[in-house]
Amino acid sequence: MANIQHHSAFSPKKKIPVTILGATGVVGQRFLRRIAEHPWFYPAFLAASDRSAGKTYSEACQWHLPGLPYAGCGDMVVVPCSPEAAFSPIVFSALDAGPARDIEPLFAAKGAYVFSNASAFRMDEDVPLLIPELNPEHFGLLENQKAKRGWKGAIVTNPNCTTVMLAAPLAALQSRFGIDAVMVTSMQAISGAGYPGVPALDIVGNVIPFIRNEEPKVESESNKILGTLTAGPGGLAITPAPFVVSATCTRVPVIDGHTLSISVRLAAKATIDEVAEAFTLFEPKTAPYSLPSAPEKFLHFLEAEDRPQARKDVEEDSGMRISVGRLRTCPILDFKFISLGHNTERGAAGASVLNAEMALAMGVLQGVGE
Repeated sequence: MANIQHHSAFSPKKKIPVTILGATGVVGQRFLRRIAEHPWFYPAFLAASDRSAGKTYSEACQWHLPGLPYAGCGDMVVVPCSPEAAFSPIVFSALDAGPARDIEPLFAAKGAYVFSNASAFRMDEDVPLLIPELNPEHFGLLENQKAKRGWKGAIVTNPNCTTVMLAAPLAALQSRFGIDAVMVTSMQAISGAGYPGVPALDIVGNVIPFIRNEEPKVESESNKILGTLTAGPGGLAITPAPFVVSATCTRVPVIDGHTLSISVRLAAKATIDEVAEAFTLFEPKTAPYSLPSAPEKFLHFLEAEDRPQARKDVEEDSGMRISVGRLRTCPILDFKFISLGHNTERGAAGASVLNAEMALAMGVLQGVGE
């Protein structure tokens, strides 16, 4: 990890071309909207499935976001998801897990740094699972990844769209008190199901108490994110955080914003004021860097008894803020609280873009932007 810097006012000498895989989908559109206005990046290739390739973006894409239609890129021609057709030094992947497992390694092998929103490689031992405010030191896994897989580039993942709202407040508590156990129930927005997503007759006036494959991700990803990077005979590896997580994931009729009800048992005794202070004073590891997508306030503790609320709080800091509130004692564990974040920004597109910014600022992406 000798090449990793610890303070930076990084800015590339010129804008860096990027590729967006799965550019026509809901998360792909959010990637494009961010990249089209980004001070460091510009969209060089919009890649999608064979049925979209060859069409203009406006022909291939049903645009769902407010603001400038197609982010001003409606005339760009969509290309196939292959390095031969769409190679850039930085690739943002909004692919589903199945296609991602086949396609992302092709770009990494050719030398691209793939910042993936897919779950395909998140739990692989040599792939960083990043929330840059919490664990940027895990970029150290990239050296192992390149050596093990023979790639010129690499894959970096961001967590499941629910995990970030859990891992962020847990990081504040773990660093100060330690954590023994976590119970979490998620109330997840319908935008997390993509488009067209959940039929209106299923979700309006209803709560669906099952989201396929979601609970195992929520129960395992925080432990990797909050784990410790250690050196061993095989190189650097993650020792997962030792606490146990029990999750129930539900779908609710909210458009954007996943709300989590979290109960924790701490390893050390704490007062409710000390827990509130841990949330309020938490210092994100992005603080020394000037990153375009980093929120002004990463973890925002709200004292009002009825906050956070998706309708009132989810768009703060361009959807990149995690809001925490309703802190109180728990009669079974120690404390319970509510955590809220934007699932398709903080939990998807914005998260991957911030990962790329952090990697550049820390000098991880050798030769890119220099």
